[in-house]
Amino acid sequence: MAFLWLLSCCALLGSAFGCGVPAIQPVLSGLSRIVNGEDAVPGSWPWQVSLQDTTGFHFCGGSLISENWVVTAAHCGVRTSDLVVAGEFDQGSDAEAIQVLKIAKVFKNPKYNMFTINNDITLLKLATPARFSETVSAVCLPSAEDDFPAGSICATTGWGLTKHNNANTPDRLQQASLPLLSNTDCKKYWGSKITDLMVCAGASGVSSCMGDSGGPLVCQKEGAWTLVGIVSWGSGVCSTSSPGVYARVTALMPWVQEILAAN
Repeated sequence: MAFLWLLSCCALLGSAFGCGVPAIQPVLSGLSRIVNGEDAVPGSWPWQVSLQDTTGFHFCGGSLISENWVVTAAHCGVRTSDLVVAGEFDQGSDAEAIQVLKIAKVFKNPKYNMFTINNDITLLKLATPARFSETVSAVCLPSAEDDFPAGSICATTGWGLTKHNNANTPDRLQQASLPLLSNTDCKKYWGSKITDLMVCAGASGVSSCMGDSGGPLVCQKEGAWTLVGIVSWGSGVCSTSSPGVYARVTALMPWVQEILAAN
């Protein structure tokens, strides 16, 4: 009975949590990719989802923003035949209580440009809502006016490659903490490719890599983890000395709110 009580208490806890406050606290060892990243605490990034094709191949990450919606990158090319897997930590384990969710509709930002990689955002409406729990809950969305200053230490997570020349992505969810850069500083690395619709982070010995795409860059705001960026592009060899580039969520919020309100 005690075990059952524990389960129901935790389920209640999960639903009582607002966005951005994991039931299981993440532990980040300072500036520790997710080259040079580290295993996450299982369940501590409850909004992280894995986007998988029908064969179960993980091709991109994403973030739950509510029971019904996931945000990812437009360049991931998600289709309604793909699946959203929530509550996963170890992709090599069959013991986890994962939720495999079908996608009802894909809303790719119509202004997405594959050449400039501007507006790199897609919203996925789930066919059945995710069941929020201790290991599955939503990240907070920023408002368009929010400012996350350069130097803020934020976190990114994903199952992307831990070395650009590795054959396989890691089984366990990786995490890394990394600083935000100003766009002025970022242009020193990437020049005019950097636009106001992008935010840069890293160049600090860590980097996102292939397979992390679409996943979250989160910063804490008033104690809650808030989605500041969506893993978009960066060094072809996942260099840890050049910044990763993320879609800037604050700049894309008007479009996000429009889609959520209409659907």
